[in-house]
Amino acid sequence: MRSRITDFPLALCLPFLLLCVPAAAPEDQRESQWRTTIRDTLLIPNPLPTLAARTHGRFEPAPGVTAERVTYGTQFGMRVSAVLYLPRPLPRSKIPALIVVNGHGGDKYSWYAFYTGMLYARAGAAVLTYDPTGEGERNSERKSGTRAHDEVEPPAELARRLGGLMVTDVMQAVSYLAQRPEVDAERIAAAGYSMGSFVLALAGAVETRLRATVLVGGGNLDGPDGYWDNSKAMCQGIPYRSLQTLGDRPAVIYSLHASRGPTLIFNGLEDDTVRIPRNASSFFEDIRLRTTRLAGRSNNIFDVGFVSGVGHRPFFVTQPVAAWLERQLDFPNWREADIETMPVTHISEWARTEHVEMDPLYATEHREGGTRALGTGLPGLSRDDLSVFKEDEWQRAKPLLVHGRWRELAKARINR
Repeated sequence: MRSRITDFPLALCLPFLLLCVPAAAPEDQRESQWRTTIRDTLLIPNPLPTLAARTHGRFEPAPGVTAERVTYGTQFGMRVSAVLYLPRPLPRSKIPALIVVNGHGGDKYSWYAFYTGMLYARAGAAVLTYDPTGEGERNSERKSGTRAHDEVEPPAELARRLGGLMVTDVMQAVSYLAQRPEVDAERIAAAGYSMGSFVLALAGAVETRLRATVLVGGGNLDGPDGYWDNSKAMCQGIPYRSLQTLGDRPAVIYSLHASRGPTLIFNGLEDDTVRIPRNASSFFEDIRLRTTRLAGRSNNIFDVGFVSGVGHRPFFVTQPVAAWLERQLDFPNWREADIETMPVTHISEWARTEHVEMDPLYATEHREGGTRALGTGLPGLSRDDLSVFKEDEWQRAKPLLVHGRWRELAKARINR
């Protein structure tokens, strides 16, 4: 197994590419128009909803880490359930922050979510993990792995609104972290896995407060009638198709990323879950060339990394991605040289030892089970540890949390 991060030598091509940039609107105006198109198409509220953040309790999941159970506002006055991990003790200066954006069926209870929380808190960062709509405490039965939001229902506007809700949740996570007194608002990053890579691709295009983004198990945005146009209809396929008015969607989206800050796309070369192409190097090089031509710049065009011989994994817990994030965020307790020599944990063995439940679809050695995650000695956490609410409290809060209620409110707006 071999991993690498590549940066294609676009500087040699840039003089020719700049001749091809359309003489359209000035750069800032054009980018503003693109962001407005994405937000309007997905009905992302502007201004964003009231945050009204609240802490519901604290616990210590591991030595050197403390955690808070929190909620904050999202669309239609509803709430997001989340856990915030923090280093203990806190560094004297303000710290960077990382948001975890889950894949299908994932939530704050997923192994990689709480592992990431503890891992990067030990590095000296604040890490926010939250329940996507329809999962965890935002599920009507308080269950995980349900994919409840996948139920297809017309009209297409409902799916566009769902895509917009998922982007809104990321933007609200940024707002939450930015108002935390211990967080440096200029050093907030996000990492998205699988479906989360798609959500973060869109969120990173419109959310200019993000310092850096990491897309793993995805990021291979393609053209008309490709994988993402025909993927899960409600949260991916219809929202992505609705953005065809942008033109070359991958180039526009990654041009907006470039104007915001660095992005890393990192995948297993045998990832058939999101159909990473066999010609991955040339596929991503082509997107980079188109993005450079459209953006009229070569700086901050996304970096690319691959691991040979493996499939779908949350690579942001691994050494090469952690080293890349260190270069962007400057973790107080890590240096890049230290990351290169840190011991690792074999996740399938760790899950057995720590009695951590994994999705059977992804627990194989080729997928998540084979992950060599940075660090050792991190405990498995229980649902009781990671739940914001006790059962009776959740029953009372349920109308402000669950996906079914959001769906009712969204349909009511469509039918006006």
